[in-house]
Amino acid sequence: MEEMEEELKCPVCGSFFREPIILPCSHNICLACARNILVQTPDAESPQSSRASGSGVSDYDYLDLDKMSLYSESDSGYGSYGGFASAPTTPCQKSPNGVRVFPPAVPPQPQHHLLPHPGVLPPIPRNSCITCPQCHRSLTLDDRGLRGFPKNRVLEGVVDRYQQSKAAALKCQLCEKSPREATVMCEQCDVFYCDPCRLRCHPPRGPLAKHRLVPPAQGRISRRTSPRKTSTCTEHELENLSMYCVQCKTPVCYQCLEEGKHSTHEVKALGAMWKLHKGQLSQALNVLSDRATEAKEFLVQLRNMVQHIQENGVEFEACLVAQCDALIDALNRRKAQLLARVNKEHEHKLKVVRDQISHCTVKLRQTTGLMEYCLEVIKENDPSGFLQISDALIRRVHMTEGQWGKGTLTPRMTSDFDLTLDSGPLLQTIHQLDFVQMKVPAAPILQLEECCSQTNSATLSWKQPPLSTVAVDGYILELDDGSGGQFREVYVGTETICTVDGLHFNSTYKSRVKAFNASGVGQYSKTLVMQTSETGLPPCDIKTLAAVAWFTFDPASAHPDIVLSNDNLTVTCSSYDDRVVMGNTAFSRGVHYWEIIIDRYDNHPDPAFGIARGDVLKDVMLGKDDKAWAMYVDNNRSWFMHNNSHTNRTDGGICKGATVGVLLDFSRGILLFLINDEQQGPVAFDALEGLYYPAISLNRNVQVTLHTGLPIPDFYTPGESEPSGSVC
Repeated sequence: MEEMEEELKCPVCGSFFREPIILPCSHNICLACARNILVQTPDAESPQSSRASGSGVSDYDYLDLDKMSLYSESDSGYGSYGGFASAPTTPCQKSPNGVRVFPPAVPPQPQHHLLPHPGVLPPIPRNSCITCPQCHRSLTLDDRGLRGFPKNRVLEGVVDRYQQSKAAALKCQLCEKSPREATVMCEQCDVFYCDPCRLRCHPPRGPLAKHRLVPPAQGRISRRTSPRKTSTCTEHELENLSMYCVQCKTPVCYQCLEEGKHSTHEVKALGAMWKLHKGQLSQALNVLSDRATEAKEFLVQLRNMVQHIQENGVEFEACLVAQCDALIDALNRRKAQLLARVNKEHEHKLKVVRDQISHCTVKLRQTTGLMEYCLEVIKENDPSGFLQISDALIRRVHMTEGQWGKGTLTPRMTSDFDLTLDSGPLLQTIHQLDFVQMKVPAAPILQLEECCSQTNSATLSWKQPPLSTVAVDGYILELDDGSGGQFREVYVGTETICTVDGLHFNSTYKSRVKAFNASGVGQYSKTLVMQTSETGLPPCDIKTLAAVAWFTFDPASAHPDIVLSNDNLTVTCSSYDDRVVMGNTAFSRGVHYWEIIIDRYDNHPDPAFGIARGDVLKDVMLGKDDKAWAMYVDNNRSWFMHNNSHTNRTDGGICKGATVGVLLDFSRGILLFLINDEQQGPVAFDALEGLYYPAISLNRNVQVTLHTGLPIPDFYTPGESEPSGSVC
């Protein structure tokens, strides 16, 4: 009940309601608070209406004080025209709920002999106005003042019960010393019991067994609840409210009906409307209760989401730190590699320069020695001795000087390092470092209303969850083999709808889809089961499908000489050579029967009827190659033919109006033929497995019409059918 507490507090004082009254806008306010927020309007602008604030006023049917707005232009509080009577304007205050509250007006000081009795509230001046603190609707009071508003006794009773339930625990009334806390109350005995006293003084057997025991709080409320008081009319205080005005939506008395404005209104019995409104409130509460239950479940979901967000946040933060640390480690490793290269270059430069220093030092020492020797030779005064060695010395000097002139005095290495770290792209990459999609997509949602199946195909549609923000690069659709086998991929792409062809007729397939992006592949959707049939139906209609096939001739598979009409059910061919046309439905399981009516048959040609693979030859008689199994027939006899092998010649031919029947039974793997409802020869072919199309070959103006969706002939008993699998 703690959630109800805000409903029981006055919007002005913020405390529990005391003597609440009902304003015409259906909001409640304490009687004392209503007196505090009254505003007196100027006499010159007082409205001429004398309607009371609470008597028969329909929804918001009261004076609109446009010319004397009570709202301040500078804030959202209430304004005043000058207080009551001639009292100066008093500044307003704010209640605990933030509503502007006007202090009680101070009337002019009367003569001492006219002072009211202490404790008696001064009378409310005329032309007083009250504004609802919740919806800000205003109303001018009549001569009755606040007495014109009905009292909300229901709210007052609820407040009283709530406060009683919050009071201290009740004590047992039969304990002699140190009364214990009461646990029950007997409504018949009107006594509070603790458990020991209840067992001792109020046994659950005998004449007391029928007494009703209730919790102490409930018992206290029922004990303190007074009998329902009879409400009196605010217009006629001596009259009880006994009727309900439907137009004004307010209880009225008989005098209101006879004299007041309700005399022409529709009225109903007060008790009947009381029960009716209680029922309406109960129904509304049931709906609201459902919404409250949904809200509670939603709050649980949000709280769980908060916990998941916190857990995921910690996990993601740890992952981010680990990734950044990995980047830092990689950068440190690269830093060490680059420093090693710099050190290697540094050592190389030093070695080259030091080698050059050593070489030049040796050369310089040799040159200096030669120079000193030559100077000493020049000092000799023996011409003949000088000339003996002068040529050799001159050659040595020139050779030594030439050695110095061949780049010897040029440094072999610069002091600058020819290495420049290209950090620009890396810095740009670091600045561009940001979060990308790191999660795989959620499981797609299958749109059942758009999924359907046809004879040999199925269409599947899906979408991403509404709240999913994960990028999707594409989808993978998987289908089983129709016999409960392994799933296989049948589509990979970006589309959200796919039609799968080449499925077995009258088979069930399981399908599922998943999404993928750069981060990986998401979870599978729910598995959808669909059944191929003669009509396209949604998955929910699987069990209602009949196991008969409806199909037509397929123009796409027909030889160009074949002419189709009658919605592709009638075909003819004027060519002298045989031409093949197949049906638009393939079969791989079940039992199937169809008939061909001979519409035109001249010059005794030999059309062929049977089944074929999808890649059968179209320009030869059906059965000439190993892709077809057929019966060809003329006006007198028939033969079975497969791979150009003719077998089982049987008497009996066709003419105009004849009927050729084809019965394909996969449960036994056999094919047999009928002419005019009679089996033509023995079983034509057996050990049939795989996917087959109905097919015929025509020539020389033979015209036939196809009839499908037919039941199995009565003479034939099919074998046990194979178990079916599942679809998309």
